[in-house]
Amino acid sequence: MFMVLAVTLAGLAGATSGTASAQEEGAPPTSRQLLFFNHAYGVLDRETADAIEHSAYLRDFADFQVRTTTGSGGETWTGRYLRGRETYLELFGVGDVPGQDGTLGAGGMGISAERAGDLATVTGRLRDQGVQNPVTFRQTRDFGDGVPVPWFDAVFTSGQYDGFGAWGMEYLPEYFADPRSDTEPASYPGDVSRERYLPDGYRGHLMRDVTSIRLAVTARDLANTLPLLRAGGFTVRELPAGSVLAHGGGTTIRLDTVPREQAGLRQVEMSLNHPAPYRHEERIGHSTLVVGPGDRAVWTFAPAA
Repeated sequence: MFMVLAVTLAGLAGATSGTASAQEEGAPPTSRQLLFFNHAYGVLDRETADAIEHSAYLRDFADFQVRTTTGSGGETWTGRYLRGRETYLELFGVGDVPGQDGTLGAGGMGISAERAGDLATVTGRLRDQGVQNPVTFRQTRDFGDGVPVPWFDAVFTSGQYDGFGAWGMEYLPEYFADPRSDTEPASYPGDVSRERYLPDGYRGHLMRDVTSIRLAVTARDLANTLPLLRAGGFTVRELPAGSVLAHGGGTTIRLDTVPREQAGLRQVEMSLNHPAPYRHEERIGHSTLVVGPGDRAVWTFAPAA
């Protein structure tokens, strides 16, 4: 789903929005977390992206698919997806996306609401974080008949970015109501949850969910992301050398500050549906996936060359 969001950001490059300076470590601003890790995407070198696309092991390890999606303006993007119970990964190769968003090391992250109305609350709290002009956007999806279906609402802290963008999002009732969305019935009033959105294909595979993710981003992209994480209820802790650790809702997000040419997806940790009895190491292009022993897997990606 990232491409139209990236295009929107690019189109709003002239927009202005002030972001707050980094706050001191402390409790999240809400007693109830409002946004949760939904998915992240990364643009990898062509060899690694192709190896992922054709990996027989990944098709066994996860609910894996290669899918082309049509967005609001008729634009399309093809991603490689590993889908869990509530979270997923979206992976691209260099050139799969036009412009700066298809360059090595580009990436993004969506954090989403579980209850209808929570994104509006977060948008209001962004202003308390110093983001005077949050950028809001409604995304639609075309299922192939040329009729756009409302998909989700999104909010950004800024229209300007170097290579990484983070957004808050909330799935829309119209999307859940469309039978082609292959989503589940609501489990409670206002249910717009990640678990409802994603199919249950994960049950037949080892991968369950993303529990930790590490990305290298520029200082500007990090500064744009911190207010969104805090407004969404993540606990944010600053580490040495410009790194930040955010935790909430069962997922840990680490962001390291680097020059743009060193940016990119670095590591993903995943929980498993059942313990793996032994350690398995799978080389996939310039990445290494280690599964087990036990109930977790760690996927490490080589830095941009």
